[in-house]
Amino acid sequence: AVSCSGLGREPRSRAVEQVHLRCTEGSLEWMYPARALRVLLEPNVAGAWHTTLCIKPSSNFQGTSIFVERAGQLHLMLSEAEGPRPHHVSCFSTQGPQRLALFLQASPHRDISRRTASFQYELLGQQSTAGPDFKKMALAEAMCRPCDNMELLMAICSSDFVVKGSIRGVSHDSENHVSQVDVRAQKVYRQKNQIFQQEEGSGEWRGPVRTLLQCQVKKGGGDFLFSGHELFGEAWLGCAPRFKDFMLVYQAARERGANPCEFELN
Repeated sequence: AVSCSGLGREPRSRAVEQVHLRCTEGSLEWMYPARALRVLLEPNVAGAWHTTLCIKPSSNFQGTSIFVERAGQLHLMLSEAEGPRPHHVSCFSTQGPQRLALFLQASPHRDISRRTASFQYELLGQQSTAGPDFKKMALAEAMCRPCDNMELLMAICSSDFVVKGSIRGVSHDSENHVSQVDVRAQKVYRQKNQIFQQEEGSGEWRGPVRTLLQCQVKKGGGDFLFSGHELFGEAWLGCAPRFKDFMLVYQAARERGANPCEFELN
């Protein structure tokens, strides 16, 4: 987490202040934003490079527009004109191992004393994207289409969470273009953080999984294999085939020796 103030420089200075962030995920708070701030993302991860940058503004984000800098060009990621959208996530893909930078442009206001531009960020590696093209969008639109067999097999190897369960309910947030699936889990094969937890009393494992509203997820019966990735502490749905369909695909691949990793059958 990094905090800085736009009032920290000489009032007449035209220099753009520069901040270096060394973590693959974190947060930045720019209080009293004035003029501009350049944020260089330089994670200390040996031999790794990241292909996608995602940012999530705070609910009271104001006073700044955020651009991503790539090959000398600025691309708008978040505009103050959009207003506060607490669940809105913007992502931008990169081409190859290059240095990422954000450019924060303060909006011209007479009174900046009550304005704060704060957001969370995450740098994702090649295996963390939910689809083949993760360009500037709320989240990958590709997550709405069904996964093909190879994507299903890869999902159990590279996803942040893999859970067998059923849909207990679905709720929709039209303002933020997000749907939430309440999953009753029978088996938690893997999870990065404790999103799926065991309820006291009933002993039932449950957890929320988010997806785009445009995917039009509905409550359906039967067991599914839910998989996907975590972003800003929330689970986002990737592949979710019916469990019996997945098992047919996996067993056929295993017989051919084409399964990319082993999966616990029982």
